Amino acid sequence: MVDIEALYSIKEFAKFSGVRQSVLRYYDEIGLFSPVRRGENGYRYYSPYQIVPLNMIKVFIELDTPLREIDELAASRTPERVLQLLARQERKFDEGIRQLQASYSITHQYRALITRALSVKEGEIEERVLEETPLFVGPALEGDGPHSYFECFSAFCRFAERSTVSMSFPVGGLYRDLTAFREQPHKPARYFSLCPAGADRAPSGRYLSGFTRGAYGKMGDLPERLHAYAKEHSLTPIGPVYLVYLLDEISLCDQEHFLAQASVPVTAKRLLAR
Repeated sequence: MVDIEALYSIKEFAKFSGVRQSVLRYYDEIGLFSPVRRGENGYRYYSPYQIVPLNMIKVFIELDTPLREIDELAASRTPERVLQLLARQERKFDEGIRQLQASYSITHQYRALITRALSVKEGEIEERVLEETPLFVGPALEGDGPHSYFECFSAFCRFAERSTVSMSFPVGGLYRDLTAFREQPHKPARYFSLCPAGADRAPSGRYLSGFTRGAYGKMGDLPERLHAYAKEHSLTPIGPVYLVYLLDEISLCDQEHFLAQASVPVTAKRLLAR
């Protein structure tokens, strides 16, 4: 016979165990964890020793184990079975961590682009030293005609999907050099994603950066402004042009107000002469 004076009320046991009364009632209702006694008035009473099986339940709840499986473990468990469960949950958490890291990286990328957009002087060409940037670069693009920009973009999306690269990261256009950017500003040679796990790199160094407003593929006079600035300041473009949209559909409704940034690595002509 249970000594009623040695038992806790549900309120006392909730405080003792750190588990809310509502949760204890729910566990009782589904048969997972019940009080050792019920009073004539229907009140629940718990033994202090019940903290042990309740702790088992709390641990597996923390490990995101389904209640049905916890119920089975409460009735019968072995080290081997628990080890299998822990290994399975570990794999699940590994995947969750990977997804969380990807979501964090996407958030960080867009915050950086928008912050940059709000600080630039759009009509000016800037000389900046940039750090190395990881990129996931797609294959060379093919296609002409009025819809080629989006057809090529769709091809890049399919390539990224096959490569298990999330298309939620910002995407940019890669031009062979400044001459190609001037000749066909609406047609990059490749697309790239700012996925930090990409195997390619935009090298660190000195860059010219310029900006333009407009929908995708509309560069206005930006290519010519970059060329004129480089010529006026005796700078030689020495690599590809990287085009990214600082403001796009993520932050703006009107496509005509999208803000693109084109950056090209340069070196001073006098340095080349040496």
